[in-house]
Amino acid sequence: MKATIVMGVIGSDVHAIGNKILEYAFTEAGFKVINMGVLTTQAEFVQAAIETDARAILVSSLYGHGEIDCRGLREMCVEAGIGDILLYVGGNLVVGKQEWEPVKEKFLAMGFDRVFPPGTLPDEGIEWLERDLGVK
Repeated sequence: MKATIVMGVIGSDVHAIGNKILEYAFTEAGFKVINMGVLTTQAEFVQAAIETDARAILVSSLYGHGEIDCRGLREMCVEAGIGDILLYVGGNLVVGKQEWEPVKEKFLAMGFDRVFPPGTLPDEGIEWLERDLGVK
């Protein structure tokens, strides 16, 4: 087992298929995956990470409200004593067609370590996670 990760779909988003695909891919890559499913709050992500001693939280959002749903997650992690946990986010994170680089910069400024655009294949996330955690 490489590491425990917590993943799920944040906020009022109910997009479940991509979440299941990511769970399968990360599990096959050797990670212990705690999948929170859909409609997950920030507090639920943080609590699950604490309870399972997870090394990363992977947040997805497809309905365009990721910017609102994700704001303050790093601060909540800090307050809970897991401020150095790896935070990834990906999907359709904002409403409408926007240039990707400003969107990415916005989420990096919110404290996310990696930000993935819509259509990113699971292999890319797996490669970055292995690199960032120092596991192979």
